[in-house]
Amino acid sequence: MKDAARIEAFLEMMSAERGAARNTLDSYRRDLEDASDIIGGGLGGADAAALRAYLDDIAGRGFAASSQARKLSALRQFFAFLYAEGLRADDPTGTLDSPKKKKALPRIMSEADTGRLLDRAALEAADPALAGGDAVAALRLHALVEVLYATGLRVSELVGLPVAVALRDERFFMVKGKGGKERMVPLSAKARAAMQAWLAARAKVPAFAESPFLFPAASASGYLARQVFARDLKGLAARAGISAAKISPHVLRHAFASHLLQNGADLRAVQQLLGHADISTTQIYTHVLEERLVRLVNDHHPLAD
Repeated sequence: MKDAARIEAFLEMMSAERGAARNTLDSYRRDLEDASDIIGGGLGGADAAALRAYLDDIAGRGFAASSQARKLSALRQFFAFLYAEGLRADDPTGTLDSPKKKKALPRIMSEADTGRLLDRAALEAADPALAGGDAVAALRLHALVEVLYATGLRVSELVGLPVAVALRDERFFMVKGKGGKERMVPLSAKARAAMQAWLAARAKVPAFAESPFLFPAASASGYLARQVFARDLKGLAARAGISAAKISPHVLRHAFASHLLQNGADLRAVQQLLGHADISTTQIYTHVLEERLVRLVNDHHPLAD
């Protein structure tokens, strides 16, 4: 059986037995035909060495690790099919290593841009005319950004905060995160002041006054939708002269963690504040620590110059 016939049989199986979508089938076809064109002697009879050489070839052609992984996945499924159908006595993909994907670094705001954003939120809370004249919305947004940057909460944790957090007006509060795990997070003086200003405005809105949530809304959940906050945050960034494309609630959470590390915080402490169950999740910020260590050596080592 020639490669073209093998590939057609494989695609028919993927369509009939697994319900693969047309786009998926087209992608498999392109990947398998590319491999068939490159591998001498035919794809169906290729051994592990030939497949490894093919993977080296596509890496050399500049394919991203994600594209290489997709092509390898197509090959794995193709050879598993050939083996299951008795068209091959072995599966040569078993010893092939998946390409290593680089971990994307988090998008981080500089301390200067974060300061500009917070200053603009405070300015609009004091003078709502700067943001369209809605005093309640301006005070709410100010409280949201101050609390987010002070605590590093996940956006879902932030918008769903109970009103009791503000009523207690303490320097720390407990938040229930992923998996129902509780952790203690800090509140800066500015965040507490912004929350108290919002609490006073909230009490004057009859629809909000009896809500158990700090940021209530007329929604199914009863609290502000995360998408609404994300939209308002982008508008605030634009008014502060910061590209809206560069900011989201998650970027502010990253800023909280990165700025702590830049200023000497311990990675384990940041892990606890972010609510990461595993330190490996927090290690996306190790590039910040590396930069700090380089600066430390350059500034203080006697032979650095």
